[in-house]
Amino acid sequence: MTTESVNAPTQPENNDTTDFGFKQVNKAEKVSMVADVFHSVAAKYDVMNDLMSMGIHRLWKRYTIDCSGVKSGQRVLDLAGGTGDLAAKFSRIVGPKGQVVLADINHSMLKVGKEKLTNMGIIGNIDYVQANAESLPFPDNHFDLITIAFGLRNVTDKSAALASMFRVLKPGGRLLVLEFSKPTSEALSKVYDTYSFHILPRMGQLVANDAESYRYLAESIRMHPDQETLKSMMQDVGFEQTTYDNLTGGIVALHRGFKF
Repeated sequence: MTTESVNAPTQPENNDTTDFGFKQVNKAEKVSMVADVFHSVAAKYDVMNDLMSMGIHRLWKRYTIDCSGVKSGQRVLDLAGGTGDLAAKFSRIVGPKGQVVLADINHSMLKVGKEKLTNMGIIGNIDYVQANAESLPFPDNHFDLITIAFGLRNVTDKSAALASMFRVLKPGGRLLVLEFSKPTSEALSKVYDTYSFHILPRMGQLVANDAESYRYLAESIRMHPDQETLKSMMQDVGFEQTTYDNLTGGIVALHRGFKF
């Protein structure tokens, strides 16, 4: 595969279609297609995260926790929370008077997350909700903090999801979006492409017996809005003081926005 072949294609898109990796699919089909990917990878998700990032994902998540400003007694929504890495930390911070909701659209991921956190002894102040980010089943002005880590790129209508997050966030609350983004240097971008499209699928095949899901994950990263575009999307739905930090040369970015 040449370097040029990993660039996102410039296919025409109409109102009925959306991206699924580099493919254009009917919007109504994307949710089930993404679900199939995460049903497939759920059991090996944590192992693959460590292997794929060489453990660096733990530092990205720790930085997100450090930027959260969350306090004892507050309500936190960990959206697309998967296997619960962030939810586990937030549960300890908010304490028995606080609440953490681990929400994910995929029941396989939610099941793995619940089992993992229960085995860690995290019970009492955490709830598990299967939910679509585009239409969150929570009251207005409910959460002090919302995080979504490595999940927004899989959402069909990202603007609708951001608007839904804005609605359920309290005035004074903040949103943190941790997501793969665009490397800031051309040299790093080339190395990253080689890794993503040659090594990552092979790793997925060896560890999870699923090369295609990890090829999709690599493609979905390339189709995700870049740093400035995502910042503008957050501002368009009402978030203020919106900023982002590039992590690991822009391979990942942490976006922050507040509701006032």
